[in-house]
Amino acid sequence: MKTSAGILLYKRQKNKLYYFLVHPGGPFWKNKDIGAWSVPKGEVQPDEDALDRALTEFKEETGQIIKGKFTALTPVKQKGGKTVYAWALESDMETSGLYSNTFQMEWPPKSSKMIEIPEVDQWEWFESEEAQKRINPSQAAFISELEELLDKQE
Repeated sequence: MKTSAGILLYKRQKNKLYYFLVHPGGPFWKNKDIGAWSVPKGEVQPDEDALDRALTEFKEETGQIIKGKFTALTPVKQKGGKTVYAWALESDMETSGLYSNTFQMEWPPKSSKMIEIPEVDQWEWFESEEAQKRINPSQAAFISELEELLDKQE
């Protein structure tokens, strides 16, 4: 079964928590919003360090390198069976200059026509409640777990 690793970036503003989420690019995701967003993440290869993969994917999907003290969160299993590992990091990032790598995809299916699409087509900060609506339903557990951890620290 496939495994992915990603980063849940968060920031605090005026006593509220905000989460940085990405929207997948391409025709399949074009008109999908609620439940379609994700932490920036990608597939972990065998014998690869999951946090290293998460940091590489973050750079590929945003153009940004992030550093800091990462907090490991409990992995989740998505509906399709993929296990996702995530690390939380408190940091801020301007979204206006972000860019994603691209990949080739056959579209329409079975047409033999190849199109180039961005892995990610939108980046946004969402306040906690909105983030939990927009994120892939299984990944919402990352937000809940992080908020519980942060509540214990206060």
